[in-house]
Amino acid sequence: MFGLDSLSGNAQAAAFIGIVLIEAIVLYVGYGALEQAFGEYVVGLLRGE
Repeated sequence: MFGLDSLSGNAQAAAFIGIVLIEAIVLYVGYGALEQAFGEYVVGLLRGE
């Protein structure tokens, strides 16, 4: 997918760790933005307000 097959063992492991870390950061920021935008609305719906 990213052409990581050509890397050596240690470099490949470091690349995968970097990719997972970037993915985690993107998800953290994305979910934070969604919570900021819709959090109060959803809590209001759940409380029946």
